[in-house]
Amino acid sequence: SISLLGIYPRDTGVLMHRGTWTPMFIAALSTIAKSWKEPKCPSTDEWIKKMWFIYTMEYYMAMRKNEIWPRVATWMEHEGVMLSKINQTEKDRYHMFSLTGGL
Repeated sequence: SISLLGIYPRDTGVLMHRGTWTPMFIAALSTIAKSWKEPKCPSTDEWIKKMWFIYTMEYYMAMRKNEIWPRVATWMEHEGVMLSKINQTEKDRYHMFSLTGGL
């Protein structure tokens, strides 16, 4: 891992002494430690963005696999069955209430 940091000596035959490797190890360790981040709780904004991304990806993956369209069709069929069970007077009452009630 030291070679990736660019501080590995080119001529390793010269620096085979034990005392030389210790400063190089400390330099590598301090370089790595600077890049570490302390764990923290995500802000509400970060959490919302993360959840939105997860749900969006799940939705698109379901669409790609054609899993969502049968569910939509099933929901539409249930809605049609439920609406057909309500007689016309109840529909009229509901719509009149919606207009007068401001819903």
